[in-house]
Amino acid sequence: MNFSELKDFLNEKADVYNSLEFIQDDPIQIPHRFSLKQDVEIAGFLSATISWGNRKSIIKSAEKMLDIMGNSPYDFVMNYSENDLNSIKDKSIHRTFNGEDFAYFIKQFNKIYKENESLENLFLINEDESNFQHSIERFRQKFLGIEKHRTHKHVSSPYKNSSSKRIIMFLRWMTRKDNRGVDLGIWKNIDQKFLSIPLDVHTGNISRKLGLISRTQNDWKTVEELDSVIRKFDETDPAKYDFALFGLGVTKELF
Repeated sequence: MNFSELKDFLNEKADVYNSLEFIQDDPIQIPHRFSLKQDVEIAGFLSATISWGNRKSIIKSAEKMLDIMGNSPYDFVMNYSENDLNSIKDKSIHRTFNGEDFAYFIKQFNKIYKENESLENLFLINEDESNFQHSIERFRQKFLGIEKHRTHKHVSSPYKNSSSKRIIMFLRWMTRKDNRGVDLGIWKNIDQKFLSIPLDVHTGNISRKLGLISRTQNDWKTVEELDSVIRKFDETDPAKYDFALFGLGVTKELF
């Protein structure tokens, strides 16, 4: 396929999979259950953080966290007691993300929301930046703090050349606006043109099959390689192609 054919092909696939039916089996359904901005952010961040493995089990694990928080994430984060946290620490949540990690996240959310009305404040893009690489690192420093903790591994760093797939996915949910009803688009101060595609083994393989990327690793450098191509297709909304790559992975029509 030449450039024009590839662009048309990906636009068509993005259009098909960027639909409300997508939500039924996807972790993005979790933040969709809320209307208060802070509830959406907390539910979204937690769901994105545990988004590896089977999608049904991700949703089940996210629902377990919501149940623990009485289905009022922001209220719980701002008003928890030490007993609440202690009762969480021994629970199993999702694979290697355990109760200790969950309790740590709650404490860190509390600190952040005491100083900020929204998590968006921590992800703002500076003038000389072209993607979220540096803003993710600024967020990590504020959210995780300087004390070493086992939970730090659950918020990966582009500075360590991680693709930061889960946090990039969360940023798509919060930032992208297109009135299709899938992405929430509740953040108004960050332009969606800065978004990247959440890169994992599946989107990486599809991207290579289509000739979008040449690097073999699924790391931050490859995220930027993919950025440089998809932004030529649509510089105002590059992340919409995540739906195309996801859909092609589901249908396996390229394999």
